[in-house]
This record gives sequence, structure tokens and C-alpha cells, in this order.
Amino acid sequence: MQPRKSLIEIFSTFLQFDADHFCGWATDAKLRRSMHSRIKQSTHDTSEGFWALYWYRVWQSQIQSVAKEHLIAYLQESCYWTSIKAAQSFASSQYKLADCFQIAIAQVDKVFKGFNPNQGFFLKNYASAIFSSIIRDTLRQRHEIDICSDWGLLRKISQKRLIESLQAAGLPPDTVTAYVCAWNCFKIFYTPTQAQGTRQLARPDLQTWEAIAQAYKSQTQFEVNPQTLETWLLSCTKAVRRFLYPSVTSINISTAGDDSTEWLDNIPANEQESLLNEIITQEEQQIRTAQLSELNTVLTTAVAQLEPQAQEILYLYYTQGLTQHQIAKQLQIQQYTVSRRLTKTREKLLQSLAQWSQQKLHISIDSDLLKSISTVMEEWLQSNFIEEGNGEQVIGDRG
Repeated sequence: MQPRKSLIEIFSTFLQFDADHFCGWATDAKLRRSMHSRIKQSTHDTSEGFWALYWYRVWQSQIQSVAKEHLIAYLQESCYWTSIKAAQSFASSQYKLADCFQIAIAQVDKVFKGFNPNQGFFLKNYASAIFSSIIRDTLRQRHEIDICSDWGLLRKISQKRLIESLQAAGLPPDTVTAYVCAWNCFKIFYTPTQAQGTRQLARPDLQTWEAIAQAYKSQTQFEVNPQTLETWLLSCTKAVRRFLYPSVTSINISTAGDDSTEWLDNIPANEQESLLNEIITQEEQQIRTAQLSELNTVLTTAVAQLEPQAQEILYLYYTQGLTQHQIAKQLQIQQYTVSRRLTKTREKLLQSLAQWSQQKLHISIDSDLLKSISTVMEEWLQSNFIEEGNGEQVIGDRG
């Protein structure tokens, strides 16, 4: 990783890609001025963690301001490293590094809505865990849709989702009704055999199309030829694919030429000052830092006490980004063994963390807190191993 950049650059620049490769940083002039102004008003030495928390509090207050854009700039590197790992894990996927990055950053609101600094999370670490989940789930779902033929997709889709897709495509109500009726007739008369499955279904034969046309006429009293019905159904598949997985566009760079006003003008002065003072005087920050330092010691000790093979599996999974199948192949063991040992290892670490929470923080463990502790542990594992694994990689200097 490159040397630390200035605070202004961290909160005002965005990654740029050339095809599937990092090619530099783009600076947003409004964000740069906004960040420079805030730093000048602060009389204390502050860190990037401080400003991440500050802009998050501004975003929480729902002020119409630049807070969200500052936070998106701040999370660029977390999203980048997470995307690298995801792209390597899905090596056979048509979605590459730049695609993974845009998939994750386009859903950055999930990070902001789920983040809770009062539970000891660092925004960057929390974002890495959420970005990873977003990319993994999206690619798996997209793969399922991508490998379906048009006819297989029509068999899998629900009527509710079909109607939502057609409405999102801007079709008038009578057209939606006609298409849905045609789809229902299609499902009645085009049933795959057990050998065919439901993915790569071939185009219905002429006899089936005629049966569909006859059923449509019986239900609506309107006669439509098989060719028209086929066109309608293919339009349905296009609408469904567009609705489920719209093309991803960058939300990072502001509209070209839109540099006429200062973002800071949109934040009331009294609100700026109160938020800044609130963050500066927060004693919980020191307490949280001490707790996180102890948490790091607890987990580091727990990992060191694991069996060598469990440590190696963690290293391969988090540092190398290998799949369970790849780990099993490298260690010459069964994949289910890798899965079982990963699960048991996480359980041991979670138990150590839960005991520490009870003894040091005097917190009663319930299901909600256990879920939060599990998230903290996953953040720590990803952060600890990602930093070690990417230590010699270079994105490039901002500015």
C-alpha cells in the first residue's frame, strides 16, 4: 500500500479505471474545497478516522450536504481491495475488477445504514465486510440469471416479479395485462421434463405455440398468432433482466461543469460548528480506541492458539482469497473438511470475543449482540489478513 495521503485527498478523490486496471485518482474540486475549509476550522490535530466519523454524523443528521460524497471518496480504497479479492474468487466470471467495484460502490447506502460506531466498528473495516457480501451475493444471483435461457428464465420468474419488471419498463397497464396472460399460458403448456431442468430450455415447438395461442384466445377472447406471443414473451425476458440487474454506472464523479456553488454553503453554520465540537469532545473515542486495541489482542491471541492447519486455512481464505475448493486442493483434503474447520475456527474466535465482552465490557450476551460481535470478528479477520496480504501491492498515489 502506498504511503498515507493528505486528509484532503482521502476525502475528495475517486478511483479511475482504464478498462479493468487502476489508472489514477480523479479530484472533485467541490469536495476538495469543502474538506479544506473544515480542516481550517478545526483547532485540533485530527485523523482520517475522526473525519470519517464527523462526515458520518453529518450524513446521519440528514442535512442536504456533501457528507455522503466525502464518505464515498473515503471508502474508495476499501472497495478497491475488496473488489480485487472478489474478482480473484470469481475468476471464471464475466465480471472483472472494475465491475465488482461498481457493483459494491453503487450500493454504498447499505454501508451507511448498517454502520454503528457505538459498537466499536471502524467504518473502513465495516465497509469491507459489507462490500464483500454485496459483491458475492450479486455475482451469484447474476450468474444464476445469466446461465438461464430466455425460456428457462420465464419458467423461474414469479408473477409478482414479472409485473414489477414490466411496470418498471414503462409499459401501459393493458400491455402488462396482456403480457402476463401470455406468460401464464406459456407456463401451462411449456413444462420442462426432469432431464431438461429449468435453465437451458429450448424454444417451444410449433405445437406448443399453437396451444399457447389457443389458451390465450380462450382467456381473453382475443386472437393472437404464435409469432406475436413469442415477441411478447421475449420482451418479458428483456424487461426482467433489466429490472433485476440494471447496468451499473459510477456515482462517484459529480456532473461535469456543475461547479458553480460551494457544497459548504448548503450546511448551516451553526450545524457545522456543533457537529464539529461534538466530535472533537467525544470522550468515547478514546475509550473505543482502547477497547479496540484490547479486542485486537484478544483475537490475535486466539488465532495464535489455533491448530496450525486452522491457521493455514484462515491465511489461505483471507490473505490469498482462495475458495474452499481451492484450499482443499492445495492442502489435499476434502472440501467439506475445509468448510467444517472454517466454521469451527470462527466459532472458537467468536467464543473468545464473547467471553471478553462479558468480562471486560460487562455486557450480557443476547442474539442481537452475538450477531454484532460476529460482524466485528469478521471485520477484524478481513482487515488483519487483507492488510497483510496486500502489503506490497500499490494502487498509486492520489493527487
